[in-house]
Amino acid sequence: MLAPPLPRSPRRAFAFTSPGSGQCFRTVFLCSETSAELGCFQTQGDKACRAGTQCHIQNEMADCSHLKLTQIPSDLPNNITSLDVSHNQLRQLGPANLTKYSQLVYLNAGYNSISKLQPELCQNVPLLQILKLEHNELYKLPDRAFASCTNLTELSLGYNRLNIENDPFKTLKNLNILDLSHNSLKSANLGSKQQLEKLHELMLGSNQITELKKEDFSFLSNTSLNSLDLSSNPLKEFHTGCFHTIGNLFGLILNNVELGENHTKKLCAELSNTTIRNLSLSHVKLSYIGNSTFQGLQGTNLTILNLSQNSLSAIENDSFQWLSSLQYLNLKLNKIHVSSRLFYGLSSLKHLNLMNSITGKIEDFSFHWLYHLEYLIMDNNNFPGITANMFTGLNNLKYLSLCNCNINLQRITNKTFSSLANSSLQVLNLTKNRISTIESGAFSSLGHLRILSLGLNEISQQLTGHEFKGLNNIQDIYLSYNKNLTLQSESFIFVPSLRKLMLRKVGCSNLALSPSPFHPLRNLTVLDISNNNIANIKEDLFDGLDKLDILDLQHNNLARLWKHANPGGPVLFLKGLPNLQILNLKSNGLDEIPVQVFKGLFQLKHLDLGSNNLNLLPATLFDDQASLSSLNLQKNLITSVEEKVFGPPFRSLRKLEMDSNPFDCTCESIAWFADWLNETQVDIPGLRSQYICNTPPKYHGSLVLYFDSSACKDSAPFKLLFVISATMVTLLIFIVLTIHFEGWRIAFYWNILVNRMLGFKEFERQQEQYDYDAYIIHAKEDKNWVSKNFMSLEKNNHFEIKFCLEERDFEAGVSEFEATIDSIKRSRKTIFVVTEHLLRDPWCKNFKVYQALQQAVEQSRDSIILIFLDDIQDYKLYHALQLRRGMFRSRCILNWPAQRERVSAFHQQLVMALKSKSKVH
Repeated sequence: MLAPPLPRSPRRAFAFTSPGSGQCFRTVFLCSETSAELGCFQTQGDKACRAGTQCHIQNEMADCSHLKLTQIPSDLPNNITSLDVSHNQLRQLGPANLTKYSQLVYLNAGYNSISKLQPELCQNVPLLQILKLEHNELYKLPDRAFASCTNLTELSLGYNRLNIENDPFKTLKNLNILDLSHNSLKSANLGSKQQLEKLHELMLGSNQITELKKEDFSFLSNTSLNSLDLSSNPLKEFHTGCFHTIGNLFGLILNNVELGENHTKKLCAELSNTTIRNLSLSHVKLSYIGNSTFQGLQGTNLTILNLSQNSLSAIENDSFQWLSSLQYLNLKLNKIHVSSRLFYGLSSLKHLNLMNSITGKIEDFSFHWLYHLEYLIMDNNNFPGITANMFTGLNNLKYLSLCNCNINLQRITNKTFSSLANSSLQVLNLTKNRISTIESGAFSSLGHLRILSLGLNEISQQLTGHEFKGLNNIQDIYLSYNKNLTLQSESFIFVPSLRKLMLRKVGCSNLALSPSPFHPLRNLTVLDISNNNIANIKEDLFDGLDKLDILDLQHNNLARLWKHANPGGPVLFLKGLPNLQILNLKSNGLDEIPVQVFKGLFQLKHLDLGSNNLNLLPATLFDDQASLSSLNLQKNLITSVEEKVFGPPFRSLRKLEMDSNPFDCTCESIAWFADWLNETQVDIPGLRSQYICNTPPKYHGSLVLYFDSSACKDSAPFKLLFVISATMVTLLIFIVLTIHFEGWRIAFYWNILVNRMLGFKEFERQQEQYDYDAYIIHAKEDKNWVSKNFMSLEKNNHFEIKFCLEERDFEAGVSEFEATIDSIKRSRKTIFVVTEHLLRDPWCKNFKVYQALQQAVEQSRDSIILIFLDDIQDYKLYHALQLRRGMFRSRCILNWPAQRERVSAFHQQLVMALKSKSKVH
């Protein structure tokens, strides 16, 4: 292996992550240290990197964080709009340092040691909208500190030591968000005058505020607050009218404030007759709720109430009667006993979260007050079971989750969910409930159900199909991770609407059933039968699944089915899946692949064959996978990667996983692959660590990427000489054999040709009259190419040619059948634009091409011209169109040139073919 050349001067490379993207930005900088000054040059990307700052620049954003800077860099591009200097060692934010960057809209100077702001801060950045100064050492804000920040919409001052005086925010007329959390503030009063009329969010959490006085929020008298966050404050008192001085208060967050029942009641009284809609009281030590606790909220339009994590153990009946407008109620992580009148008055409730909050029995008809409820979450609870009338009255329920509940639900009968018979339930989650048996008609009362999740249970039974009877609208059934499900032909006969079926790790090892259990599922798009140790299936297992997009067969035992020694030959069970896009065959012990196994899978985009025992792959295995974007062949026994096998799928590939194979690094096995790896833009994880040569000893342990393929080209002249010699010998043998066996036939046709040329050939007496020079037959996918090239040829006055194009020349109102036949008759010639699309187009193959050939034969006309856009082999041409190149004169067979300079010569050939005589005598 040749060592890579050394650089002329020491260099240092570094990459960066674009601000906020969370992904590595691939731009690479090569930094030369040949002089005292560090010069950076960007090889790929949008902007320049300048001397020494090492800031990461993408588009108009500069990320200078985590660089131990003591001042703002002065050598960044002038037009940046975003600057991040957080996590540095800045002690001040001097306006002079920002003079050059007048276009800034975003400035993040958080996590520094800034202790003072200057009043001229925004004078040099008049467009600034977002300013982040959290985690600094600010103590006092000078007068008119933000006087010039008139366009500021977001200001973050959290985690400082601020003492607010003299109305520092009064000039921020466009401010939407103000964060003053974690500042040890003792009062919520931020100003003496009316201000911040456009403020939507005010964050005052984690301060030292002990009371809210009536005048504290008077500075917000003309403001509509969507969110006021006072969480984690030692609040002890709410003075009368403290919230009424705010213009409009829509959201209040008091999480982690020790309120208890008494202070909660006082809080609700203070919120009476306000515009409050969202109230969050999570973790406020509210263990008891009386029937008058929320009475003060009666005159409000409260729609969201969060009471989670309060260890609630006692709620009096009718306690929620005052909240008739409530739509979202969160009671997560409490210890509630659900009585029959617990939810009385919540007639507007749509979403109820009872996750990990119920202890003891749920009384019958407890939910019947919630006749507008749509979402009910009851995960991680412990109650005796589902009673006959537990869910009665939930007629609008759409989503019910009972995941991981200890509710004695081992057997599901047709009575279990009978209380939901009148509901419009669409999603039912019964995951992790230790269910062991599903009886016939268990879900027959849930006719609207679309998604049924029964995964991670202990179901062990034969599915007869009657278990799912009545699920007329079901789309998804999740049965993965159960004990033992035995399928039979009728298992899914009552759910033909099913689109997604998950059967991972359910012990259904034998699917050699006739008919297949999946045959009724004509609408199925996703099928997962992985991790089942399946070893025996039939060729027609997936017949009829025309809409299947995703098929997961990983971790089974399918190796025998594809062996040529298998009795009856390889089982080609993937046929008949024209729309399959994702196929997972990982870990199946495969060591052979039949050449026809992926034929017809033209839409396949992701193929996983990893962790098998594959070595030699057939040459044309992937010929139909022209749209493949992801291929996984890692952890196999592949030694050779040749162009004839991998050339077709690699053209469209975006991601390749082929690591951990014992590559044979020789010219014959790996030269083409090594060259491709050095040129491709495909994403290849582990390229510089996991693609390692195994043989020969010379390259053992070396990276395939560094294989020297130049030595392989030295033998090129000898190979060429060998090919020429072998070709000449083969040609000579062929000529001798042809003369020996077919000499009489050649002589016969030669005599006919001489006689026609000299004695019997008749010339056309009169030029026939046609409306068009040629009618174009092409596939729909080639319409743009035809329009571009033939219409431009028509406009060339030198040639005087007129073509018949379907999209332009067919008469309106005439059927396509009649128009096609009539256009062929009115044209002197017929041109076939031969591509892979044409060979697959049933309309062109079965009708257009047939009509053109039939008319040429009937009229004894030599009127067909073939134009090849793709390299179509003769056997493919014959198989699709019943044509061979030998049936036509050489001037009537044209190939579209790859080089632009040869297009004019192609046009001349086409014109000569069009002007040639068509009559055959």
